[in-house]
Amino acid sequence: MTLRDLLNAWPVYRQVRDRDLLAKGLTARSAATAALRPRTQDADTVTRSVCPFCAVGCGQLVYSRDGQVTQIEGDPDSPISRGRLCARGSSTKELVTGPARELKVKYRAPHAADWQELALEEAMDMIADRVIATRAATWQDRTEDGAPANRTLGLASLGGATLDNEENHLLKKLLTAGLGVVCVENQARI
Repeated sequence: MTLRDLLNAWPVYRQVRDRDLLAKGLTARSAATAALRPRTQDADTVTRSVCPFCAVGCGQLVYSRDGQVTQIEGDPDSPISRGRLCARGSSTKELVTGPARELKVKYRAPHAADWQELALEEAMDMIADRVIATRAATWQDRTEDGAPANRTLGLASLGGATLDNEENHLLKKLLTAGLGVVCVENQARI
């Protein structure tokens, strides 16, 4: 290797030679960085989504290849976040691909020490049975002064931040008109 090759391999020399004193141009590149490719380059699908962490509703682009999520980034077309994500939003990929993610329904019976796996259908049936039983046990036809109530105070609902106002409106209709639930709230911001 000649002295010129050694000098050209040294980033500080290239900065001075190319008048790139802030090292923002090609002088900051090495062979390793020149070989890097964007994680989104090989994606075969890009899906628009909303960050699930808070009520802000930042837009996200979910990149996937062969049905597997490969990258999640901020959506530059989002009027809310304009392509930016906070630290929590930037870690959304871990929700989908993290090794600690639960992929099975887990249930711990009252007073039990261990969790057991349930089939999704069995878990949904258990939830439905408990909603029906709670509604029946706490149903009020009339208030204390005799006015019609037709309600239950034994159930409540809080809609999530990733549900939009329209979805929360439909949930409210189901819960109030269908089940008589009074305590219904949402934190929709999208």
